[in-house]
Amino acid sequence: MALAIEDYALIGDCFTAGLVGRDGSLDWLCLPRFDSPSVFGALLGDEDDGRWLLAPSDPDASSTRRYDGAGFTLVTRWATAGGVVEVTDVMPIGRGRVDLVRRVRGVSGSVELAQQLRLRFDYGATVPWVSQNRDRDPVELVAIAGPNAAVLRGPALRGHDHEHAGRFEVAAGETVDIVLTWFPSHRPLPEPLDVDAALAHTHEWWQQWLDRGRPADRSREVPERYRKLVQRSLLVLRVLTHESTGGIAAAATTSLPEQFGGGRNWDYRFVWLRDAALTINVLAQHGYNHVVDRWRQWMLRAIAGDPADVQIMYGLGGERWLPERELASLPGYQGPGSERAHPVRVGNAASEQFQADVIGEVMLAFSAARETGLAEDAVSWGLQRALLEHLESVWATPDQGIWEIRGEPRAFTHSRAMSWAAFDRGVEAVEKYGLKGPARRWRELRDGIRDAIDRDHVDHATGAFVQYAGAPHVDAALLQLPQVGFCAPDDPRMLATVARIESELMHDGFVDRYVTESGVDGLPAGENPFTACSLWLAEQYARSGRRDDALALLDRVGRIANDVGLLSEEYDPRAKRQAGNTPQALSHLAFVRAVDALSDTELTR
Repeated sequence: MALAIEDYALIGDCFTAGLVGRDGSLDWLCLPRFDSPSVFGALLGDEDDGRWLLAPSDPDASSTRRYDGAGFTLVTRWATAGGVVEVTDVMPIGRGRVDLVRRVRGVSGSVELAQQLRLRFDYGATVPWVSQNRDRDPVELVAIAGPNAAVLRGPALRGHDHEHAGRFEVAAGETVDIVLTWFPSHRPLPEPLDVDAALAHTHEWWQQWLDRGRPADRSREVPERYRKLVQRSLLVLRVLTHESTGGIAAAATTSLPEQFGGGRNWDYRFVWLRDAALTINVLAQHGYNHVVDRWRQWMLRAIAGDPADVQIMYGLGGERWLPERELASLPGYQGPGSERAHPVRVGNAASEQFQADVIGEVMLAFSAARETGLAEDAVSWGLQRALLEHLESVWATPDQGIWEIRGEPRAFTHSRAMSWAAFDRGVEAVEKYGLKGPARRWRELRDGIRDAIDRDHVDHATGAFVQYAGAPHVDAALLQLPQVGFCAPDDPRMLATVARIESELMHDGFVDRYVTESGVDGLPAGENPFTACSLWLAEQYARSGRRDDALALLDRVGRIANDVGLLSEEYDPRAKRQAGNTPQALSHLAFVRAVDALSDTELTR
């Protein structure tokens, strides 16, 4: 059975990523891309759905783990009665191929390690043909299934019942390297990896990337208590950015449950324009301008064409066709007791939805790029003008909103405010940066949207913004209104909205997205608090003068990160466990934003 979500650590090479459990089992890996079918899928089933276990054979072995510096080189130290070993799990960067290294180093005494390898291509549906060449040193095990192939180089294994297993000893001072390499099955076997060189290059690459960033406001200092988690969050945003295309995956997984034992299981291995745009805003604020430019180029390619055809999400390379389907080959993540999170879905039907807020978030990202000094050209500004012209005719159309509801479209307040932001940034581009455009018309549209929100989207009994025109409830997405400049954080309507969020959506110290019992999303009621929403509230607290509340909420969220600093999509405060897909870009970027807000307010104290 799969472990708790927080018991997994991420390894990745900016092309794909794997999840390694505390027990030494690699339970999730899609090859060669984040959104490829899994080769190890035990995370969404059991060991027969594919996994690679490497751990001491001693059942009483204990372990601790950490990342070695910047990046995602995972070091697990195992202590047994006979000795101590360290297992280093890493996906090398920049080698022009997909490798996964598991290096075992003897620290003291002597330890017997056990391996169990079950390769299952196509989301567990395909058992490969496996052959082993024991005449090579190290031994080569080759697995082939249709277009996919992998070679494992390391200690010999013995095959039985579609599993390959073996044991070997490592004494103090000894090192044993095991390397798995994916390759297209029609290509020759790849050359063995120079492990020492690959690990050294990977360590240097990640450190250099981290060092390139610096706050846009040089006077801003990250509070020491949050420094490590902010750095880890920035690194998560980078590892989820595809190295070749520049597309930013929302998470590394699919179908981890928002509701244990429920059906809210979605595929997040794609590029949401919203999440990617918000990521770019954060990276721009921290000086990673080279990533901002790459994302802008990805955007220009992905949404090129008729603005009416713009989608809310794309594949990592800009693919538009992301049909949602349910898999019979994977039974689902194991929830509490005997409950499974089912169905397992790949693809996402939300790619076909209309969400009016997306153009606003894209315009915000382009605005952030301009603020970093990136110059507009005829193509990038022409595309933005076309998006705004399209938005003129659709902004008032009911939509599915930021939460991708599968119920009746609504006039969501958040969507209206993001349309306001889109036209506002268009006006800014003309008036501040001298770009050509109908600023007067955009200003009139912007002001008209504000009037509509003020008239139809405020509960005049409480003075709070509401989820949609005439709604009885609030929505945590309303916390983004001050973030985009629609109103000040201390606007009386925002303060009233916060009070209602605290009373309607805050449970056990964390914030839900919205009231699922209202039926607005067309799904059965019930999910866990959404991590990004708690962080948006922390940001709001910081910017509206509630510093102590901001600190308390940031500390609370910091404590739910796992031992290597990863945050998933949601958190179950009663069971005290992470929920939803992991690691979640939106959670990590929201943490950075909230800490930045706290730092900004510290400067004005």
